[in-house]
Amino acid sequence: MSKVVLVTGGTGLIGKAIETVIQEENPADERWIFVGSKDADLTDLTATRAMFEKHKPTHVVHLAAMVGGLFHNMNNNLDFFRKNMLINDNILLLSHELKVKKVVSCLSTCIFPDKTSYPIDETMIHNGPPHDSNFGYSHAKRMIDVLNRAYNQQYGDMFTSVVPCNVFGPHDNFVPGVSHVIPGMIHRLHELMFVKNVDQPQESKVFSVYGTGKPLRQFIYSLDLAKLFIWVLRQYDSVEPIILSVDESAEVSIAQLAESLAKAFDFKGKLEFDTTKADGQYKKTASNAKLRKHLPNFQFTDFDVAIKETVQWYIANYEQARK
Repeated sequence: MSKVVLVTGGTGLIGKAIETVIQEENPADERWIFVGSKDADLTDLTATRAMFEKHKPTHVVHLAAMVGGLFHNMNNNLDFFRKNMLINDNILLLSHELKVKKVVSCLSTCIFPDKTSYPIDETMIHNGPPHDSNFGYSHAKRMIDVLNRAYNQQYGDMFTSVVPCNVFGPHDNFVPGVSHVIPGMIHRLHELMFVKNVDQPQESKVFSVYGTGKPLRQFIYSLDLAKLFIWVLRQYDSVEPIILSVDESAEVSIAQLAESLAKAFDFKGKLEFDTTKADGQYKKTASNAKLRKHLPNFQFTDFDVAIKETVQWYIANYEQARK
């Protein structure tokens, strides 16, 4: 019997990347359905049930969430907690009721304890409170792991979760103030080069990088993450979460990121670091040892190549991009 895979949050960054990979693969025994917020209000059980009954999935990739940038999170912790709790409870309840064979839910590295040792691994998720700025979102995401274990213990359901590091790529959210660091910088550099003071010679333009440029981050290209998500759905049979991250050696500084973007855009001006802006955490290194045990030979896309492809996508799709 062929699989019917329902992807919630299917119109976002990761959903679009999975769709791209699946279109290339064209698997004969799988039918993939990508749904977005326009298709159903997942905080509403009745609407979610109707969606499940319509598509009758055998497998679910659960990406949908109420998300936002740092500032949005700080002011709306209650909303982030309640809405995400409702979404996750509805998805897992209906997956259980309709006998879905497997659910893969997406967590986030922000769920890890604020005070922790590095590198972070899968065993540390519940070892202490998350960072105070987005505790509502983080606790709701942690509860997916709790629900997965409980459904497995009580009913034997195969509900699992993955924890990606910082994702970037085509179809990202480039909206200023809401976006993450890479799409945020792509948007600002594009504006500086092509929108503001177009007559000014580029050599005399200055691109301001927020902070010192020293913090380190692990960035994963959305298309690489998509391939790993698909592998988890087909091959990884454990309720224990698995971190999907590039190797620790692939960490890049924000300064290296800025240089890579300047190269991708062929920016001839100057980079400056605005040290009046906060740096955030210096590092949040995650260990991908568990992933590497399963997939020792997985090849991640070279960072500069992935940045170049993302920049090219943004320029080509500027009118439609979320910005």
